[in-house]
Amino acid sequence: MNSQLENISKAWPAVKAIFSVPHSEKEYQALVKTLDNLIDEVGNDQNHKLAPVMETIGNLIKNYETQEYKINASSPIDALKYLMQEHGLKQSDLKEIGSQGVVSEILTGKRTLNIEQVKKISNKFHVSPLVFI
Repeated sequence: MNSQLENISKAWPAVKAIFSVPHSEKEYQALVKTLDNLIDEVGNDQNHKLAPVMETIGNLIKNYETQEYKINASSPIDALKYLMQEHGLKQSDLKEIGSQGVVSEILTGKRTLNIEQVKKISNKFHVSPLVFI
């Protein structure tokens, strides 16, 4: 075994739960929680040392959701509009992402959601942050 594989073999037990493909809802939820923590730490900083970890975990979550939930592809705006409709909410009910004017600009595509807004609305609707990215 070459030295790179030996290093991976030694480190694997400590990172296995984070970098393994989820096979259950429990494993998936643990990854979502890890991604939420990474979003808090990394934010929009693509040069942050944990940015590649965030991307990898995001891909693991996305693959699980694609297989398990069979979600049709939609834009973040479409997803937000759908969730608002399902919960009977108006623009003024989304104060956590900004004023009614800000929400209106997001819903019309004039403005995009920032990382903090994504975190807040994913928590509000109990969905993965990837829904809004």
